[in-house]
Amino acid sequence: MDPEVLGRAPSASPWRFCVAPMMDWTDRHCRFFHRQLSVRARLYTEMMTTGALLHGDAERHLRFDPAEHPLALQLGGSEPGELARAARIGADAGYDEINLNCGCPSERVQHGAFGACLMAEPELVADCIKAMQDAVSVPVTVKHRIGIDCSEDYAVVRDFVGVLHRTGCRVFIVHARNAWLKGLSPKENREVPPLRYEVVYRLKRDFPDATVVLNGGLQSLDEVLEQSRRLDGVMLGRAAYQCPFLLADVDSRCFGDSRPRPTLAHVVERMSRYLERECRAGTAPRHVVRHMLGLCHGLRGARHWRRMLSDAAFLEAGGVAVLQHAAATLRAAESRQRAAA
Repeated sequence: MDPEVLGRAPSASPWRFCVAPMMDWTDRHCRFFHRQLSVRARLYTEMMTTGALLHGDAERHLRFDPAEHPLALQLGGSEPGELARAARIGADAGYDEINLNCGCPSERVQHGAFGACLMAEPELVADCIKAMQDAVSVPVTVKHRIGIDCSEDYAVVRDFVGVLHRTGCRVFIVHARNAWLKGLSPKENREVPPLRYEVVYRLKRDFPDATVVLNGGLQSLDEVLEQSRRLDGVMLGRAAYQCPFLLADVDSRCFGDSRPRPTLAHVVERMSRYLERECRAGTAPRHVVRHMLGLCHGLRGARHWRRMLSDAAFLEAGGVAVLQHAAATLRAAESRQRAAA
């Protein structure tokens, strides 16, 4: 391990390694799974709108297992009073951080007048941040882009951060791409606008007392460690979801944690017990195991693992023991392959 990384680890920022909020992905089952791989990674909910919490089933939306800490609630909204009320509900539920989404470019979010389009209204965002800060004692943070549409004027993001910085906001999670509000789908907005990490570095230079976390395009822990030399933290999204076993090295490599690395068998055992508990509560197995399809990514038998856990008949027949059955089948297949070699 890099001695420089180890030397910094004890005083590392709580945001040194984060798993991004991802719609339809980072639900409570996904977060519990990720927590079996890393004790130290900071986890985020899917974006929850103020309307869903204030007028819907807030208890259902906000459910989480205590093992998920440290855990942040990401909110979507643009009305200060509503955001303050939603933030208070989240803090009272036990979340460790309230994060405001100023980066989502989807048309549905734009029609609600929040997400990335809020970067054009920094004073409104500042009012939202101040209202939430007054309502809760946990950190209020922002996730945003580096610009809107095709403009690459650094002053836009600098002034946006500057206005929020004056409210006392000190944590900025920066997706290092512009958000193109017209003409691109949300998926294309994660791939087409060019990555400009230099803009994030410049923000850190201009706001040295802020915690600046880089999001966008990172695929490996080697890249995470490289960026951590220049910034306060890194947030991984799709790489952490699609290749989740990379999280097993986060605690040691990013935080200098000396605890043993979790094994595949350990993770399967813990998730099997979780699945049994959830099934007793009425959860369908597929809602849990769908997040584990990539667990064996890069390993012999990964395709077989994915096929089993995607098979509705297998899930139905296996019930709460489905993960143990899949793991046993995988081990048997590996043994046969070794014997035939």
